[in-house]
Amino acid sequence: MGISPFDLLNLTCLSLSAKPLRSVLTTVGVFMGVAAVSATLQVRSISQRVIAQQLAEQGAPKVTVYPQWQPDSPNIDLKMEDLEFLRQRLDKVQAISTFNWSGPTPTMFQERELMPSMSPVSQEFLLTSGKNLVQGRFFTASDFSNYRRVAVIDKFLADKLFENQQPIGEYIYARQKPYLIIGVVETITEENSPPKGQVLVPVSTYNVIRGDDGIGSIQMRPYNIEDLENLSEEAKELLEERFPDQTFMVWNNVEKIIQQKNILTMASRGLTVVAVISLLVGGIGIANITIASVAERTSEIGLRRSIGATQREIMLQFILEATLLSLLGGTIALVVVHGLTTVIADTFELPYEFEVQTAAIAFGSALLVGVGAGFYPALQASRLDPVQALRAQ
Repeated sequence: MGISPFDLLNLTCLSLSAKPLRSVLTTVGVFMGVAAVSATLQVRSISQRVIAQQLAEQGAPKVTVYPQWQPDSPNIDLKMEDLEFLRQRLDKVQAISTFNWSGPTPTMFQERELMPSMSPVSQEFLLTSGKNLVQGRFFTASDFSNYRRVAVIDKFLADKLFENQQPIGEYIYARQKPYLIIGVVETITEENSPPKGQVLVPVSTYNVIRGDDGIGSIQMRPYNIEDLENLSEEAKELLEERFPDQTFMVWNNVEKIIQQKNILTMASRGLTVVAVISLLVGGIGIANITIASVAERTSEIGLRRSIGATQREIMLQFILEATLLSLLGGTIALVVVHGLTTVIADTFELPYEFEVQTAAIAFGSALLVGVGAGFYPALQASRLDPVQALRAQ
């Protein structure tokens, strides 16, 4: 009759408690490895959340291209045909629109007056900017073709000018000209600057009022944030080929964030290497203790084999010893890393949430190292000849 699972577990615990110092040191080795893996995964997870949070605050990742002012040379103004020129030649562009900043604009509603910026834009501006509509609608093709004096304002300006009133359907006066409010968009500021309000108007309407057909700059939003740099270079090259005597400037709104992302990615890779090395050290510790345990308990193995213990039971006991040490070290590591991460995240206001998937990966690595490192010594123990084992001193 084979040994019961309960007796096997009890025997395993007795064997581990007989050598407490060795068991503790092995557990510490596993703890260090699993803690390194868990910490690496937490750093990567938190950094991804921080990057996502920063991107949300900056709006959609986009490239802006505009003519550089040249004091000693003629300067050109970009026009709608230049926007279409780029649209047809850039295949990584999700959306492309005009954007012009006309500076602080005296804007009134009843007795209240503010100085928001006025920005003439084209139809895909919401996509390029990443702004979402809060109320109403955005400009339609009919608004552009019919040169309607309509405007979309941001939430900050709506709250300040209209307070508790409904802005949709009301008229504001920007530079003493009336504009019908048809929509409200969320407020997103660049570089964490304080909001000052924004009035968006159709670029066609703005140009008719001004008597010009320039569009200021062109904004492009790529499908993938990784394409920003290539998109910047391609747009600049295309426009400088189109206008050989004009130099163009390009700018993207997430350059610093991308640099941070690259730095965090490199740091995460470095930590991964450290984590793997730590796990290997823990695995070597488990293998050593199992080999030493087999050597010290040769007589015990021979005696157990002689009274009916099977090779499978001998092997299972040694594997179970390694597994228990791995589970203990892994559990302690997860608890400690979670506690430290929570404290650090609260102190520095970092976005952290306990992830079951991260814990499972770290815990799984502990089991893999434990079983993997203990398997070969356990197999050797199970293959010992009972007679020779009993003669061993």
